[in-house]
Amino acid sequence: MSSLPPAGDRERWERLTLEKLATAALSEQRRARNWGILFKTLFLLWLFIALFGALGWINREGGDSGGRHTALVELKGVIDAEGQASADKIITGLQDAYKDKNTQGVVLRINSPGGSPVQSGYIYDEIRRLRSLHPTVPLYVVVQDMCASGGYYVASAASKIYVDKASLIGSIGVLMDGFGFVDTMNKLGVERRLLTAGENKGFLDPFSPLNPKHEAHARAMLGQIHQQFIKAVRDGRGQRLKETPDTFSGLIWSGEEGVRQGIADEFGSLEYVARDVIKAEEIVDFSVKENVAERLAKRLGAATGQVFLDWFSRPHSQLR
Repeated sequence: MSSLPPAGDRERWERLTLEKLATAALSEQRRARNWGILFKTLFLLWLFIALFGALGWINREGGDSGGRHTALVELKGVIDAEGQASADKIITGLQDAYKDKNTQGVVLRINSPGGSPVQSGYIYDEIRRLRSLHPTVPLYVVVQDMCASGGYYVASAASKIYVDKASLIGSIGVLMDGFGFVDTMNKLGVERRLLTAGENKGFLDPFSPLNPKHEAHARAMLGQIHQQFIKAVRDGRGQRLKETPDTFSGLIWSGEEGVRQGIADEFGSLEYVARDVIKAEEIVDFSVKENVAERLAKRLGAATGQVFLDWFSRPHSQLR
């Protein structure tokens, strides 16, 4: 005799079991989908935060960095409006450093051959302004390999200048350089056709003979800018500067000789100044870094330029 339930009950039991299994499977799928959405959302959130930080859209606003420290701002390379050592970037870094309430002193570490006198002047003026606003927070310059011309213009605004004995420092002068191609054009039989409205509009044109009037005007401009440079150094260095006939001649000296002449103050590295002078060994970097977008734009620009250069430099027979 069979012990199985009647056919109707068995079908009902199977249907209920299948419904429970289907419901459990759907619930498991929903949970898995919800967890997947959560993880994807968290990943996207992390990705956006990282991207915004890399693009420079998330900036340091000053305030509290977490402890007493020496603030560092780097000035590297040629000083110009479009580069990493532009006045905008250096000034922003210095201002952020002073906004931090835990900054015990600021070090501007310089490794630069110079550059724009205008950009250098902006940084010089801002250093003087920040020092007057924050008299208890010193600003020191630490020179690495080179601090010349516009780099020294900036450095002379600091409380003190620290160098290595083999650093190169000085070059207190101004130059304007270029080339003249007149003789080369004559040899090649090339005729220069220059049309201007204004008798001096072709000022220092490299393909025309040097005009004595233009040369005199250029020398006068250079002399004026040189005097501005000299005044900035004298104001910044004061009685520490031991002037000689060569001081403002454009010569460059070793760090050792620079200390003797009062162009620099002492020997010392960033770590030495932070540890033994400022007495805050922890170093926090406030330098404004070139962001991903800027690097990408430069690389794209360089790549595009190279494509055009390669295209135009092909043999004529290939330009078809």
